[in-house]
Amino acid sequence: MKIDLHTHILPRNWPDLDAKYGYSGFVRLDHYKPCCARMMVGDRVFREITDNTWDPKQRIEECDRAGVSMQVLSTVPVMFSYWAKPADALDLSRRLNDHIAEIVRGHPKRFAGLATIPLQDPDLAASELERCIRDLGLRGAQIGTHVDASPLTGRVDTINLDNASLQSVWSVAEQLDAAIFVHPWDMLGKERMPDYWLPWLVGMPAETSLAICSMMFGGVFDRFPSMRVAFAHGGGAFPFTIGRIEHAFHVRPDLCAMENNANPRNYLTHKNTLARFYVDSLVHDRDALRLLLKLFGAHRVAFGSDYPFPLGEAHPGKLIESMKELSPKQKVQLLSGTAREFLGLIG
Repeated sequence: MKIDLHTHILPRNWPDLDAKYGYSGFVRLDHYKPCCARMMVGDRVFREITDNTWDPKQRIEECDRAGVSMQVLSTVPVMFSYWAKPADALDLSRRLNDHIAEIVRGHPKRFAGLATIPLQDPDLAASELERCIRDLGLRGAQIGTHVDASPLTGRVDTINLDNASLQSVWSVAEQLDAAIFVHPWDMLGKERMPDYWLPWLVGMPAETSLAICSMMFGGVFDRFPSMRVAFAHGGGAFPFTIGRIEHAFHVRPDLCAMENNANPRNYLTHKNTLARFYVDSLVHDRDALRLLLKLFGAHRVAFGSDYPFPLGEAHPGKLIESMKELSPKQKVQLLSGTAREFLGLIG
Protein backbone atom coordinates (compact mmCIF):
# COMPACT_ATOMS: atom_id res chain seq x y z
CA MET A 1 0.00 0.00 0.00
CA LYS A 2 1.20 3.50 -0.86
CA ILE A 3 -0.37 6.63 0.63
CA ASP A 4 0.89 9.82 -1.02
CA LEU A 5 0.75 12.56 1.62
CA HIS A 6 1.74 15.40 -0.71
CA THR A 7 -0.49 15.97 -3.77
CA HIS A 8 -2.30 19.03 -5.08
CA ILE A 9 -5.70 19.47 -6.68
CA LEU A 10 -7.91 22.26 -8.02
CA PRO A 11 -11.49 22.49 -9.23
CA ARG A 12 -11.79 22.53 -12.99
CA ASN A 13 -13.54 25.89 -12.88
CA TRP A 14 -14.35 28.70 -10.47
CA PRO A 15 -15.74 32.24 -10.89
CA ASP A 16 -13.66 35.25 -11.88
CA LEU A 17 -12.49 36.05 -8.37
CA ASP A 18 -11.12 39.50 -9.26
CA ALA A 19 -14.61 40.47 -10.42
CA LYS A 20 -16.35 38.67 -7.55
CA TYR A 21 -14.32 40.32 -4.80
CA GLY A 22 -13.68 43.64 -6.54
CA TYR A 23 -9.87 43.71 -6.60
CA SER A 24 -7.08 41.93 -8.43
CA GLY A 25 -4.49 39.32 -7.54
CA PHE A 26 -6.51 36.10 -7.53
CA VAL A 27 -5.79 33.07 -9.70
CA ARG A 28 -8.00 32.22 -12.65
CA LEU A 29 -7.83 29.27 -15.03
CA ASP A 30 -7.47 29.73 -18.78
CA HIS A 31 -8.49 26.47 -20.47
CA TYR A 32 -6.67 27.36 -23.65
CA LYS A 33 -6.64 23.87 -25.17
CA PRO A 34 -8.11 20.44 -24.37
CA CYS A 35 -6.80 18.86 -21.16
CA CYS A 36 -4.58 21.87 -20.41
CA ALA A 37 -4.98 25.17 -18.60
CA ARG A 38 -2.91 28.14 -17.53
CA MET A 39 -3.07 29.41 -13.97
CA MET A 40 -3.20 33.17 -14.52
CA VAL A 41 -2.71 36.07 -12.12
CA GLY A 42 -3.79 39.08 -14.13
CA ASP A 43 -1.94 38.73 -17.45
CA ARG A 44 0.89 36.70 -15.93
CA VAL A 45 1.11 32.93 -16.36
CA PHE A 46 1.85 31.42 -12.98
CA ARG A 47 1.87 27.78 -14.10
CA GLU A 48 0.57 25.50 -16.81
CA ILE A 49 -1.38 22.50 -15.60
CA THR A 50 -3.01 19.45 -17.17
CA ASP A 51 -6.24 17.62 -16.49
CA ASN A 52 -4.74 15.41 -13.79
CA THR A 53 -4.79 18.53 -11.61
CA TRP A 54 -8.61 18.56 -11.57
CA ASP A 55 -9.88 15.23 -12.94
CA PRO A 56 -10.18 12.51 -10.25
CA LYS A 57 -10.62 9.79 -12.86
CA GLN A 58 -7.32 10.74 -14.51
CA ARG A 59 -5.62 10.83 -11.11
CA ILE A 60 -6.89 7.37 -10.20
CA GLU A 61 -5.66 5.96 -13.52
CA GLU A 62 -2.21 7.44 -12.95
CA CYS A 63 -2.20 6.22 -9.33
CA ASP A 64 -3.04 2.72 -10.50
CA ARG A 65 -0.11 2.76 -12.92
CA ALA A 66 2.24 3.92 -10.13
CA GLY A 67 0.79 1.57 -7.51
CA VAL A 68 -0.46 4.44 -5.34
CA SER A 69 -3.38 3.31 -3.17
CA MET A 70 -4.46 6.71 -1.82
CA GLN A 71 -3.66 10.36 -2.40
CA VAL A 72 -3.98 13.07 0.23
CA LEU A 73 -5.45 16.07 -1.58
CA SER A 74 -4.56 19.68 -0.82
CA THR A 75 -4.88 22.89 -2.80
CA VAL A 76 -2.08 24.51 -4.79
CA PRO A 77 -0.35 26.86 -2.31
CA VAL A 78 -0.78 29.95 -4.50
CA MET A 79 -4.49 29.62 -3.67
CA PHE A 80 -3.87 30.33 0.06
CA SER A 81 -4.50 34.03 -0.66
CA TYR A 82 -3.36 35.15 2.79
CA TRP A 83 -2.96 38.65 1.35
CA ALA A 84 -6.70 38.98 0.58
CA LYS A 85 -9.48 40.42 2.71
CA PRO A 86 -10.29 37.79 5.37
CA ALA A 87 -13.94 37.37 4.36
CA ASP A 88 -12.93 36.80 0.74
CA ALA A 89 -10.18 34.35 1.67
CA LEU A 90 -12.71 32.46 3.79
CA ASP A 91 -15.17 32.34 0.90
CA LEU A 92 -12.46 31.00 -1.42
CA SER A 93 -11.27 28.51 1.21
CA ARG A 94 -14.80 27.17 1.63
CA ARG A 95 -15.12 26.73 -2.14
CA LEU A 96 -11.83 24.81 -2.35
CA ASN A 97 -12.57 22.74 0.76
CA ASP A 98 -16.06 21.79 -0.40
CA HIS A 99 -14.55 20.65 -3.70
CA ILE A 100 -11.93 18.46 -2.00
CA ALA A 101 -14.58 16.99 0.29
CA GLU A 102 -16.76 16.17 -2.72
CA ILE A 103 -13.87 14.32 -4.40
CA VAL A 104 -13.15 12.39 -1.19
CA ARG A 105 -16.82 11.45 -0.75
CA GLY A 106 -16.90 10.15 -4.32
CA HIS A 107 -13.77 8.01 -3.86
CA PRO A 108 -13.25 7.48 -0.11
CA LYS A 109 -10.82 4.60 -0.54
CA ARG A 110 -8.62 6.53 -2.98
CA PHE A 111 -8.49 10.03 -1.51
CA ALA A 112 -8.23 11.82 1.82
CA GLY A 113 -8.37 15.59 2.11
CA LEU A 114 -6.63 18.53 3.77
CA ALA A 115 -8.34 21.91 4.02
CA THR A 116 -7.02 25.38 3.34
CA ILE A 117 -7.82 28.04 5.98
CA PRO A 118 -7.55 31.88 5.94
CA LEU A 119 -4.64 32.37 8.34
CA GLN A 120 -4.76 36.17 7.97
CA ASP A 121 -7.70 35.92 10.39
CA PRO A 122 -6.91 33.16 12.92
CA ASP A 123 -10.45 33.10 14.33
CA LEU A 124 -11.93 32.55 10.87
CA ALA A 125 -9.20 29.99 10.17
CA ALA A 126 -9.97 28.07 13.34
CA SER A 127 -13.69 28.12 12.58
CA GLU A 128 -13.17 26.86 9.02
CA LEU A 129 -10.83 24.13 10.25
CA GLU A 130 -13.53 22.98 12.66
CA ARG A 131 -16.13 22.93 9.87
CA CYS A 132 -13.82 20.93 7.64
CA ILE A 133 -13.09 18.33 10.30
CA ARG A 134 -16.57 18.00 11.82
CA ASP A 135 -18.80 18.55 8.77
CA LEU A 136 -16.68 17.66 5.74
CA GLY A 137 -14.63 14.80 7.14
CA LEU A 138 -11.27 16.23 6.07
CA ARG A 139 -8.20 15.08 8.00
CA GLY A 140 -6.64 18.46 8.75
CA ALA A 141 -5.26 21.45 6.88
CA GLN A 142 -2.44 22.44 4.61
CA ILE A 143 -1.01 25.83 5.59
CA GLY A 144 1.76 28.10 4.35
CA THR A 145 5.09 28.83 6.01
CA HIS A 146 4.17 32.39 6.92
CA VAL A 147 1.35 34.94 6.67
CA ASP A 148 2.26 37.99 4.64
CA ALA A 149 1.47 41.60 5.35
CA SER A 150 -1.22 43.24 3.24
CA PRO A 151 -3.21 46.48 3.43
CA LEU A 152 -6.28 44.40 2.59
CA THR A 153 -5.93 42.40 5.80
CA GLY A 154 -4.89 45.29 8.00
CA ARG A 155 -1.68 43.44 8.87
CA VAL A 156 1.41 45.63 8.65
CA ASP A 157 4.03 42.93 9.18
CA THR A 158 4.67 39.43 7.88
CA ILE A 159 4.31 36.87 10.66
CA ASN A 160 5.94 33.47 11.09
CA LEU A 161 4.26 30.43 12.57
CA ASP A 162 5.40 31.21 16.11
CA ASN A 163 3.24 34.35 16.22
CA ALA A 164 0.93 34.45 19.24
CA SER A 165 -2.07 35.34 17.07
CA LEU A 166 -2.04 31.81 15.59
CA GLN A 167 -2.50 30.03 18.92
CA SER A 168 -6.24 29.76 18.41
CA VAL A 169 -5.57 27.76 15.23
CA TRP A 170 -3.13 25.41 16.97
CA SER A 171 -5.53 24.98 19.88
CA VAL A 172 -8.41 23.93 17.62
CA ALA A 173 -6.13 21.64 15.60
CA GLU A 174 -5.04 19.89 18.78
CA GLN A 175 -8.57 19.61 20.16
CA LEU A 176 -9.91 18.19 16.89
CA ASP A 177 -6.93 15.87 16.34
CA ALA A 178 -6.40 17.61 12.99
CA ALA A 179 -3.17 17.10 11.06
CA ILE A 180 -1.30 20.24 9.92
CA PHE A 181 0.78 19.98 6.73
CA VAL A 182 3.10 22.97 6.24
CA HIS A 183 3.96 23.82 2.62
CA PRO A 184 6.25 26.67 1.48
CA TRP A 185 4.75 29.51 -0.49
CA ASP A 186 5.54 33.11 -1.50
CA MET A 187 9.25 32.50 -1.00
CA LEU A 188 11.36 34.96 0.93
CA GLY A 189 13.94 36.81 -1.16
CA LYS A 190 12.11 36.05 -4.38
CA GLU A 191 12.82 39.57 -5.67
CA ARG A 192 16.53 38.62 -5.68
CA MET A 193 15.85 35.38 -7.57
CA PRO A 194 14.40 36.32 -10.95
CA ASP A 195 16.30 33.62 -12.84
CA TYR A 196 17.02 29.89 -12.88
CA TRP A 197 13.82 28.90 -11.01
CA LEU A 198 15.67 29.91 -7.82
CA PRO A 199 12.58 30.68 -5.72
CA TRP A 200 11.66 27.00 -6.00
CA LEU A 201 15.24 25.71 -5.67
CA VAL A 202 16.56 28.02 -2.93
CA GLY A 203 13.59 29.89 -1.48
CA MET A 204 11.38 26.86 -0.80
CA PRO A 205 13.95 24.95 1.29
CA ALA A 206 14.72 28.13 3.24
CA GLU A 207 11.00 28.85 3.82
CA THR A 208 10.43 25.39 5.24
CA SER A 209 13.43 25.60 7.56
CA LEU A 210 12.24 29.03 8.70
CA ALA A 211 8.84 27.57 9.59
CA ILE A 212 10.36 24.66 11.53
CA CYS A 213 12.75 26.90 13.46
CA SER A 214 9.99 29.40 14.21
CA MET A 215 7.70 26.76 15.67
CA MET A 216 10.55 25.06 17.52
CA PHE A 217 12.27 28.11 19.03
CA GLY A 218 8.88 29.75 19.60
CA GLY A 219 7.73 26.84 21.75
CA VAL A 220 4.70 25.94 19.61
CA PHE A 221 5.45 22.20 19.72
CA ASP A 222 5.71 22.37 23.52
CA ARG A 223 2.53 24.37 24.08
CA PHE A 224 0.57 22.00 21.83
CA PRO A 225 2.25 18.64 22.42
CA SER A 226 -0.53 16.55 20.86
CA MET A 227 -0.72 18.53 17.60
CA ARG A 228 0.60 16.61 14.61
CA VAL A 229 2.61 18.78 12.19
CA ALA A 230 4.39 17.71 8.99
CA PHE A 231 6.64 19.74 6.72
CA ALA A 232 6.88 19.34 2.95
CA HIS A 233 9.96 18.60 0.86
CA GLY A 234 11.76 16.67 3.57
CA GLY A 235 11.80 19.65 5.89
CA GLY A 236 13.61 21.81 3.34
CA ALA A 237 17.03 23.00 4.47
CA PHE A 238 16.43 22.14 8.13
CA PRO A 239 17.81 18.57 8.26
CA PHE A 240 21.04 19.64 6.58
CA THR A 241 21.64 22.59 8.91
CA ILE A 242 20.61 21.05 12.25
CA GLY A 243 24.26 21.02 13.34
CA ARG A 244 24.52 24.75 12.75
CA ILE A 245 21.16 25.37 14.44
CA GLU A 246 22.11 23.34 17.52
CA HIS A 247 25.53 25.00 17.72
CA ALA A 248 23.92 28.44 17.58
CA PHE A 249 21.56 27.42 20.39
CA HIS A 250 24.57 26.60 22.61
CA VAL A 251 26.81 29.58 21.76
CA ARG A 252 24.14 32.30 21.51
CA PRO A 253 21.28 31.27 23.78
CA ASP A 254 20.55 34.98 24.25
CA LEU A 255 19.42 35.04 20.62
CA CYS A 256 18.13 31.50 20.01
CA ALA A 257 16.66 30.47 23.37
CA MET A 258 14.65 33.62 24.00
CA GLU A 259 11.35 31.72 24.38
CA ASN A 260 12.38 28.08 24.59
CA ASN A 261 15.43 26.60 26.29
CA ALA A 262 15.10 23.12 24.79
CA ASN A 263 17.96 21.87 22.60
CA PRO A 264 16.76 21.84 18.96
CA ARG A 265 18.06 18.29 18.54
CA ASN A 266 15.63 17.16 21.23
CA TYR A 267 12.84 17.63 18.68
CA LEU A 268 14.35 14.91 16.51
CA THR A 269 14.38 11.17 17.18
CA HIS A 270 16.63 10.45 20.15
CA LYS A 271 16.99 7.51 22.53
CA ASN A 272 13.49 5.98 22.61
CA THR A 273 11.66 9.22 21.83
CA LEU A 274 10.07 9.87 18.44
CA ALA A 275 10.69 13.14 16.62
CA ARG A 276 8.25 15.90 17.54
CA PHE A 277 7.21 16.58 13.95
CA TYR A 278 6.98 14.82 10.60
CA VAL A 279 8.51 15.40 7.17
CA ASP A 280 7.66 13.98 3.79
CA SER A 281 10.12 11.94 1.74
CA LEU A 282 10.39 14.28 -1.26
CA VAL A 283 14.16 14.85 -1.41
CA HIS A 284 15.11 13.20 -4.75
CA ASP A 285 18.35 11.80 -3.31
CA ARG A 286 19.21 8.57 -1.52
CA ASP A 287 21.74 10.17 0.82
CA ALA A 288 19.27 12.90 1.73
CA LEU A 289 16.61 10.30 2.52
CA ARG A 290 19.13 8.35 4.62
CA LEU A 291 19.77 11.53 6.62
CA LEU A 292 16.04 12.05 7.14
CA LEU A 293 15.72 8.51 8.46
CA LYS A 294 18.68 9.02 10.78
CA LEU A 295 17.25 12.27 12.18
CA PHE A 296 13.54 11.48 12.21
CA GLY A 297 13.15 7.72 12.02
CA ALA A 298 10.78 5.86 9.72
CA HIS A 299 7.79 6.70 11.94
CA ARG A 300 8.18 10.40 11.16
CA VAL A 301 8.95 10.26 7.41
CA ALA A 302 5.93 9.89 5.11
CA PHE A 303 5.94 9.19 1.40
CA GLY A 304 5.05 12.32 -0.57
CA SER A 305 5.42 13.03 -4.27
CA ASP A 306 4.16 16.60 -4.97
CA TYR A 307 1.93 15.12 -7.68
CA PRO A 308 1.20 16.34 -10.34
CA PHE A 309 3.96 18.96 -10.64
CA PRO A 310 7.37 18.72 -12.34
CA LEU A 311 9.45 19.15 -9.17
CA GLY A 312 7.69 16.12 -7.75
CA GLU A 313 8.70 12.49 -7.94
CA ALA A 314 8.01 11.31 -11.48
CA HIS A 315 7.29 7.74 -10.34
CA PRO A 316 5.76 8.19 -6.88
CA GLY A 317 7.50 6.09 -4.24
CA LYS A 318 10.35 4.95 -6.46
CA LEU A 319 13.12 6.40 -4.26
CA ILE A 320 11.90 4.54 -1.18
CA GLU A 321 11.29 1.34 -3.12
CA SER A 322 14.78 1.46 -4.67
CA MET A 323 16.72 1.60 -1.38
CA LYS A 324 17.96 -1.94 -0.82
CA GLU A 325 19.16 -1.25 2.72
CA LEU A 326 15.59 -0.65 3.90
CA SER A 327 13.78 -3.67 5.30
CA PRO A 328 10.30 -4.58 4.01
CA LYS A 329 8.91 -3.40 7.36
CA GLN A 330 10.63 0.00 7.00
CA LYS A 331 9.33 0.40 3.46
CA VAL A 332 5.78 -0.35 4.58
CA GLN A 333 6.13 2.26 7.32
CA LEU A 334 7.46 4.90 4.95
CA LEU A 335 5.06 4.19 2.09
CA SER A 336 1.86 4.08 4.14
CA GLY A 337 2.27 3.62 7.89
CA THR A 338 3.55 7.09 8.73
CA ALA A 339 0.89 8.82 6.62
CA ARG A 340 -1.82 6.75 8.32
CA GLU A 341 -0.51 7.76 11.74
CA PHE A 342 -0.15 11.42 10.77
CA LEU A 343 -3.66 11.58 9.32
CA GLY A 344 -5.22 9.72 12.24
CA LEU A 345 -6.37 6.84 10.04
CA ILE A 346 -5.25 4.29 12.63
CA GLY A 347 -7.20 3.35 15.74
